[in-house]
Amino acid sequence: MDEKNNTRSALLRAVDDASRKAGAQSVILSETVARLAGLNPTDLECLDLLNLAGPQTAGQLAAQTGLTTGAMTAVIDRLEQSGFVKRRDDPSDRRRVLVELLPSAPLQIAPLYEPLAVRIGRVLDGFSDRELRIIVRFLQDATAATTEHVQWLQGQPAVRPRRSLRRAGRA
Repeated sequence: MDEKNNTRSALLRAVDDASRKAGAQSVILSETVARLAGLNPTDLECLDLLNLAGPQTAGQLAAQTGLTTGAMTAVIDRLEQSGFVKRRDDPSDRRRVLVELLPSAPLQIAPLYEPLAVRIGRVLDGFSDRELRIIVRFLQDATAATTEHVQWLQGQPAVRPRRSLRRAGRA
């Protein structure tokens, strides 16, 4: 293998390793914040999507997440019961219902993220505008791929752990 391919291979491995570590840490962060907010991680992430994009239908949220519309309805029900969102009629189509973030929702969650936002801001200060554009492109494309993968996973059978090969009574 020539040096260029070896270097690219090492870089691709490094991107994969860093992405997996970032993903794992993101899940842990989400679970921790969700627990502190009295939510589950999926509900918290859907709340953030509403915060980013504004009022949406259950179908729009489902498409963004890769979740089924039935699962999304359950998420919205829980968020509404928790006092984070409300449903309202869509003024442009009476048949549709929009899910809207209540104004108090971001105020309740934001303090849990503020110290991290400051630290990430310092990290981003070390990148040029060109590098930031590359990071944005990677994150957008990786998110689209992940959403499609979640949709595919919805149709897959659950993984069942294999039975231990150890015989009863043996350690």
